[in-house]
Amino acid sequence: MSQRLDYINAAPVGYKALGGVYGYVSQCGLDPILIDFVFLRVSQINGCAYCIDTHTRDLQTRGVSTEKIVLVPVWYEAESLFTERERAALAWAETVTRVAETHIPDEAYAAAANVFDGKELADLTITIGLMNLFNRLAISFRKVPKAVEAASAG
Repeated sequence: MSQRLDYINAAPVGYKALGGVYGYVSQCGLDPILIDFVFLRVSQINGCAYCIDTHTRDLQTRGVSTEKIVLVPVWYEAESLFTERERAALAWAETVTRVAETHIPDEAYAAAANVFDGKELADLTITIGLMNLFNRLAISFRKVPKAVEAASAG
């Protein structure tokens, strides 16, 4: 795998604007581990190798167990490992990421709104949208995961 385009250098002002949204998400009050779980799950759905690698590493750095990280794609089968808020965030991330298929049913909204207040749900949706955008950049331009770079260098 080789990168097609360095989009950060090609559009630095646009990338900086995304950094502002990322900064907001980081400070919005949602648990950083919950945010990383959402980033990871959205990236798994979209098949973004770079972001899966990055957010797996972020969760490991935050002290999340390997067992819990590897079960993110099937969180609903391992729900005892995930908090109520994590489960609700992962379910919301899945339906919002697959919006063209799901059209965000009322039941999905009600389930998320039962766990998150209005600000939190808006912030969570911004988080999901941001990761979907980052995934599209990384996939489109073949951003190389750190694991692949390390294997190529070794």
